[in-house]
Amino acid sequence: MPRPAWSLHAYQLIEPDEQLDLFACREIRLHLVARQFELAGYADRTLCGGLLPAQPRWLAVDRLRLRDRRLCITCHGILQAQRRGERAGWPAP
Repeated sequence: MPRPAWSLHAYQLIEPDEQLDLFACREIRLHLVARQFELAGYADRTLCGGLLPAQPRWLAVDRLRLRDRRLCITCHGILQAQRRGERAGWPAP
């Protein structure tokens, strides 16, 4: 069975641990990351453009986790725009 063009499977969540990483978001937020990195893009960034922590804790994305209050609002907005087929995201180099 072919996979639809857009799918939650294309993304992963990173969850901060007890000690926030120096490079990650300074708030305790869940951030979305594209599972498949794009050429000419940043491979170490979340959808909202934040740097990934050194040792991220990866979570699968499902509809329940998309309702988590800790989910980054910007990441969620970009996900919804991509779902509608828009080329939303932070600027490429």
